[in-house]
Amino acid sequence: MNIYISNLSFGVTDADLTELFSEYGDVTSAKVITDRETGKSRGFGFVEMANDGEGQKAIDELNEAEYDGKNISVSIAKPREDRRSGGGGGFNRGGGNRGGGGNRGGGGGYNSRRY
Repeated sequence: MNIYISNLSFGVTDADLTELFSEYGDVTSAKVITDRETGKSRGFGFVEMANDGEGQKAIDELNEAEYDGKNISVSIAKPREDRRSGGGGGFNRGGGNRGGGGNRGGGGGYNSRRY
């Protein structure tokens, strides 16, 4: 079972997540997601547990629990392909619209507001 944890304190490490969730069963992996450029925590992570029953117990007991000074949110992780396809679809639709002759002026307006 893949578990998503959000609202993590920025000091929480992979080892911390492993320790926290191992109280509920066998943790096969734990990863705090970090910013690619800075290497700092983005405040969320994933834990994979071998047994679905143990994973569900961890979710039930840890969701909204206080950990390292913050109330964390714990839930079943959505499949990666679902998140990617939604973001990719929006990007592709937006990219297609920018290429139209009528939208070029709108694009210029957007750029002028940014600067």
